[in-house]
Amino acid sequence: MPDNETVDPGMLLLGEGSGDRPHAVYSELLERCPVGRSPDANLPGVYVSGYEEVAWALRHPEVFSSSAEALEIGQSQPLIPVQVDPPLHTRYRALLNPMFKPKAIAELEPQVRAYVNNLLDGLVDRGHCNFHDEFATPLPSTIFLRLMGLPQEDLPQFLRWRDDTIRPDVEPGDTEGAARAREAASQAIGAYFEAAIERAREEPGDGLFGQIVGAELDGRPLDEAELLGISHLMLLGGLDTVTAALDCMVAYLARHPDRRQALVDDPTLVPKAVEELLRQQTPVMLLPRVVREPVTLGGVELQAGEPAVLVIGAANSDERMFPEADEVDFGRDNGRHVAFGVGHHFCLGAHLARLELRVALEELHRRIPEYRLKDGADIHFTAGIRQATGLEIEWAP
Repeated sequence: MPDNETVDPGMLLLGEGSGDRPHAVYSELLERCPVGRSPDANLPGVYVSGYEEVAWALRHPEVFSSSAEALEIGQSQPLIPVQVDPPLHTRYRALLNPMFKPKAIAELEPQVRAYVNNLLDGLVDRGHCNFHDEFATPLPSTIFLRLMGLPQEDLPQFLRWRDDTIRPDVEPGDTEGAARAREAASQAIGAYFEAAIERAREEPGDGLFGQIVGAELDGRPLDEAELLGISHLMLLGGLDTVTAALDCMVAYLARHPDRRQALVDDPTLVPKAVEELLRQQTPVMLLPRVVREPVTLGGVELQAGEPAVLVIGAANSDERMFPEADEVDFGRDNGRHVAFGVGHHFCLGAHLARLELRVALEELHRRIPEYRLKDGADIHFTAGIRQATGLEIEWAP
């Protein structure tokens, strides 16, 4: 039976320093409460950590809903398609999937590789950089804006809105301050895209944003609320998760020179390394849900209306599915990791993320084969989505 009398899963996962030591947190959750409730009034809900339980929840959106009720960030419409459940979710995915299908994304590789090398051109001879600020942030952000056909000069504002939404700069525990910051950011994002939608209706341009504005669902144009929901989600997803993944991967490789050297010696390992590092260094630790139907999971009775959190990082560390899960093994069969989710809500941008991560690791290790954390560097990661607050690395120029 789960031992949840002395373990508070919410505090473990979202407490100070949890982003720095996620595997210790995951291990305690998996051992003592693979499904358990938090007694903290500020962190209410059920936390689901075991692989089988998380995978079941992801495959049953009729029980574990990802609707806007599960995560409110101050927006006036759901983030589409992630905050819409089947069957409507399926129709939105049918509309958007062709824009992100593997063949379409593969055609972007020359552009991605050229931009990666452009970034590296400015770093190689210097011998050091803040990897988060100078590589992990601009790479996916710039590619995303080019793909969408949005102005590059708006990127600083987009990044401020992203951070105000995902990691508001407030005192720990200040839930009201965080809610105000998120609401202000959501309102500003809505106003920006209202104007952008109006312009795109007059002149669509050649990016995905113009295609989305001109798209039809069931034979009718998308209305403004739908377009705002899609745009808002694209902004947050396109600017954050790949940055976090790059931070996690390069911090790990800088601390484990044998694993880094394996990629230098054999670049064909990089695609498998991407999957293994997504599993073992899972950037998106948590996914919020709300329980729609009573269910017993992992021996715990869940009631309709309860908030729930799926601990993706813990599921990817479950020894029952991944033997020696704490170890990074580039030869591991990783087809079952859940870093991108599974089932109906599998990440829409997974193919683009994989392309960016693969090319980034290939070119980084070709041009800067030996790097390390800067002496005395104080590296910390945010909880929830593991993004580095700074990632200073150095190498012989």
